[in-house]
Amino acid sequence: MQKYLSLFLVLLLLACGNSSKKGAGVGERVLTVTIEPQRFFLEQIVGENFAVNTLVPPGGSPETYAPPPSVMVDLGKSERYFQVGGLGFEDAWSQRLEEINPDVTVVNCSEGIDLLEGHGHHHGNKEENSSLHEGLDPHVWTSPRAMKSFTRHMVEEVVAVDPGNEALYRANYERLLQLIGWVDSTVQSLLKDLPGRSFIIYHPALGYFARDYDLHQLSIEFEGKYPSPSQLKELVDIARREKINTVFVQKGFDRKNAEVIASEVGAELFVIDPLAYRWDEEMIRIATILARETDEKIDLY
Repeated sequence: MQKYLSLFLVLLLLACGNSSKKGAGVGERVLTVTIEPQRFFLEQIVGENFAVNTLVPPGGSPETYAPPPSVMVDLGKSERYFQVGGLGFEDAWSQRLEEINPDVTVVNCSEGIDLLEGHGHHHGNKEENSSLHEGLDPHVWTSPRAMKSFTRHMVEEVVAVDPGNEALYRANYERLLQLIGWVDSTVQSLLKDLPGRSFIIYHPALGYFARDYDLHQLSIEFEGKYPSPSQLKELVDIARREKINTVFVQKGFDRKNAEVIASEVGAELFVIDPLAYRWDEEMIRIATILARETDEKIDLY
């Protein structure tokens, strides 16, 4: 792990974002995003010129979060609302948000990105969302390679609302692209000689990460629900056959089924946080776990 410490120092120097949520001061210009990784990207672009608010707070689930009325009203102060595109929170609340704040321009950051089929993956209220993003995986921010297009939507909209600072925003964006490219190349280097390309994860949030780096994601969840005993047995059989040694569970999710599978197949269990503010650090951390360049793990009960 020592050989990567210098790389992490470079990463910390490149990323200038604050790790805590900013509140808008009196008269301060405001932009809004859905999740914390978006705030990380947007703050690299705007610096101190805007306050960036996150609708789904740290620790909240973009599948189940219901915003209080104060959040809905505060969105009206924002000059742009940057959606991931297809998250359960966004689909379930988009119509209501637009009704309360009709003057807020909504930007879909995933527009133009080649989205993955969700294979039964579902977010939010099924009846409300059956016609929206049906069957598509919304976790696009876990793809470093897709983030170049994702963040381009951000910089273009920021320039549109504040053209006087265009040169600053475009310079910041170029630095952000360097960081994204560095994360991509670092992850690729960590995983290039990985003998086993499959891993298990509780909630299927790493599909785009797997696509970028030729990995195979196996989900414990089945169509957004707890697996049945027969589904668990099938997954254990696959894990044994493919000699899978890594099981991920996201921060805040129930670890019980993940622990059962990890124990059954002799794999190690790791807690990850794809919704972390420091997107760059978390993407590299996931790669270091898969490459076993880290000593962290969970002791199974």
